[in-house]
Amino acid sequence: MKNPFKGTGVALVTPFDKDYNIDYSALKKLVRFQIDNGTDFLVVQGTTGESPCLSNEEKMKVLNTVIDENNGALKIVYGVGGNNTKIVGELFKQIPDGVDGILSVSPYYNKPTQDGIIAHFTYLSSCTDLPIILYNVPGRTASNMTAATSLKLAEIDNIVAVKEASGDMDQIMEIIRLKNDDFGVLSGDDALTMSIILCGGEGVISVVANSFPKLFSKMVSSSMSHNVDQAKEIHYDLLHITRLFFQEGNPGGVKAALNTMNIMEPTMRLPLVPISEELYLSIKNETLRLNN
Repeated sequence: MKNPFKGTGVALVTPFDKDYNIDYSALKKLVRFQIDNGTDFLVVQGTTGESPCLSNEEKMKVLNTVIDENNGALKIVYGVGGNNTKIVGELFKQIPDGVDGILSVSPYYNKPTQDGIIAHFTYLSSCTDLPIILYNVPGRTASNMTAATSLKLAEIDNIVAVKEASGDMDQIMEIIRLKNDDFGVLSGDDALTMSIILCGGEGVISVVANSFPKLFSKMVSSSMSHNVDQAKEIHYDLLHITRLFFQEGNPGGVKAALNTMNIMEPTMRLPLVPISEELYLSIKNETLRLNN
């Protein structure tokens, strides 16, 4: 199976109102904003969507809201991961029509061996016919998925790509060097997206593109078409706000930008708390500059 997820994917935030309820109206507004501004595919209920703080019922309602509002315009990837392999497999089997692929994070907290990670994803691949994107983010899982492990899993037909957020360019380039042509490497770090694509990656699953889809998509498409001068110009134009977004954790920064743009409240659910007023002001000023 060939990787169908290329270009700019957006890890959608989950909007909450001031009372911490999901703001479905704002969610629809965000989806429409992505459709109208160059995004290639949507990722629902990744970490940026605060998935650990949503019930299973809320997750499904968010997913169905995105499916309905998207109305077939863009491909949809649904985030389903965990450290209990059997339960994750059961969740795979419950994914509704309208989903085009699954993003699944390497098991966290348990700290499995590489053989354990391979066994985990091998089992999950048997639970669905949908294409699966592996997600390697050792800063959150405390367990790196090595290049050799990603390459081994790439041999499974419906494992089509890896979202690489290790920050280890040597590891990422090793996957690109040895992978088969059908397997894709997607950036999981906004600031490394241009570099990864120019090395042979096929796109990104982005946080920054929630608020700057047109600009970020242009940078990605420029990188993919080897228009390096244009890609570099946009990359450096976005680099400061990219750093600001992650300064006090994710998704507080990007929600501040979306609030500045009147798309949603900056609310997050505990244990996440609002970013500082100083950082909010810096993000607001940079957001206004980029939107002028």
